Amino acid sequence: MPGLLETPSTNGDNNGHNVPVLIVGAGPAGLLSAYMLSKLGIQSYVIEKYPERLAAPKAHALSPRSLEICRQVGLDTAKMRKIGTPRDDAYWVNFVTNLSGERIGVLPYERMDAKVLDATPEIIHNIPQPEFEKFVADELESDPNVQISKGIAYVTSRQDADSVTTTVEERSTKSRWEITSQHVLACDGARSTVRQDLGIESEGEDGYETMMTIHFNADLRPVVKDRVGMLHWIVDPACSGFIIAYDLGGNQVLISNFDSKKHPADTWDQALARRVVTAAIGQDIPFKVLSYRPWLLSRKVAKQYRQGNIFLVGDAAHSFPPTGGLGLNSGIADAHNIVYKIAAVHNGWAKDSILDSYDADRRQIALINSAQSVKNGKKIFSFLKALGTAGIDDVEKARENLHKSIHDPTKQEIIAREVEGQREHFDNLEIHIGYTYGSKDAPPNASDFTPKFVPGARVPHAWIKPLHSEVFGDLKPIDVSYVKELNQHDIAAKQYSTLDLCKMDGFTILAPSEEVWKGKFEEVHKELLEAGVTARLYTAGVDFVFVDPEQKALFNNEGGFSYGNALVVRPDQHITMLPAPETSAALIKSEVLGHLGL
Repeated sequence: MPGLLETPSTNGDNNGHNVPVLIVGAGPAGLLSAYMLSKLGIQSYVIEKYPERLAAPKAHALSPRSLEICRQVGLDTAKMRKIGTPRDDAYWVNFVTNLSGERIGVLPYERMDAKVLDATPEIIHNIPQPEFEKFVADELESDPNVQISKGIAYVTSRQDADSVTTTVEERSTKSRWEITSQHVLACDGARSTVRQDLGIESEGEDGYETMMTIHFNADLRPVVKDRVGMLHWIVDPACSGFIIAYDLGGNQVLISNFDSKKHPADTWDQALARRVVTAAIGQDIPFKVLSYRPWLLSRKVAKQYRQGNIFLVGDAAHSFPPTGGLGLNSGIADAHNIVYKIAAVHNGWAKDSILDSYDADRRQIALINSAQSVKNGKKIFSFLKALGTAGIDDVEKARENLHKSIHDPTKQEIIAREVEGQREHFDNLEIHIGYTYGSKDAPPNASDFTPKFVPGARVPHAWIKPLHSEVFGDLKPIDVSYVKELNQHDIAAKQYSTLDLCKMDGFTILAPSEEVWKGKFEEVHKELLEAGVTARLYTAGVDFVFVDPEQKALFNNEGGFSYGNALVVRPDQHITMLPAPETSAALIKSEVLGHLGL
């Protein structure tokens, strides 16, 4: 591209323009990849085939891990929390006959209690995907390392040993030109043109339920009253599904498990969409249907994430049901994993072979997450159908049967047990922050999170206080004042995390004692620096102190600090090794360089 990132003309004389990284798709994974690359000094060009992204909210839950990643790369999570659904409105999952009817059960939504701050510095936040995309795009608007062009589609590509030549097309004029890049990140969604062009197949189940997403605008506060919540599961036979309350005063999405034989997708119109929404609300109130579109409850995971210098990221690599909120967050973690590796290659402190570890790290996580999403979906919809309405075509008879079931004293225990059985669906903390690279084991229960001090695991979070200004520099403290149960002392104590010690441009060593580790680190640091690799040492008692005695004990006992052991953490905040005091500097250097392919 002229001047690297100037908008290319479409008169046919642009062949051969170069950019370090071409990103196909301007969704969350694509925009975050561009943002992270820029922070690491790498320029990128983002192309998006649509003139405007879809306005429907789609995904909405940014998991604790996604917010930890956003904070690490410099996005202001406190500012992000001012957009989207307030915590007070999002705290619950309600099971109701309809919004105006009876509540048959309630569960907490995704561990939003103050206690979860023992496991993560960032409680889950609900923000419509378009708003999150806009937030990141606004951050990129004046970034000289990033150009975003809309209305430009990927056509095909060819590769040689060192580069990818991509043919793109301006959709409005059909003009085509070529862009040469060292790497391509395919972030172009579940129907990825790049994946199809590469001939990469997917594994997984075909659709087993047909769903209809209806985006509508309505003030639901007078309807729900004090029964606020992020999700409202509707068991009415005219609308088996759930309402996502992005904004109880306006922006809503209804996902309905409709009968595709009775109402084929191509027969839907505004009138039918309105009837379904009215059934879900349970009374006539003003509302506007903004859009409706069908989709299949299914999962797909690409059989490979890399082909040469092209990488599948986000929905291009995997797509699975929204049950559990795992798709968007898996894509963000994909970007986090591949970007530091690509940047390391471009900046000369890793060899190309490090890029093979992207598939090894992230594909197994997608297999586990997609299976969990399908499990959640099957479980919840089988529950909704089991409340006395299955196999009854007449809506009124089915509704009558439903009310008999929920008022039958002999069925109360069963219903309560079924509601409780959905808890894992709405508390996936182990899935979100407990995964370990290199492990193929799915968690027995997605809700049971345990901090892990093993290679491949995310370094456990603990609240810390810096002991000098150089520890965090200009990094803003975390703002947990939105958690209203906390007093001012608690808020002041929860400002920095052990995760904040880990920078994306190098490796971090967390150690319990400067006496043991300072000399050894100087030797390691010197040898790594000769290979172009940055390393930093932070020791307890010198650079920081643990704020919480229980978290200090966790690092002492489980993390081995009591025995003088250290933690070597790679740029994406995952542990590389846990060296003991007697571990040689040469072995630590070897482990770090081995990860980098050096």
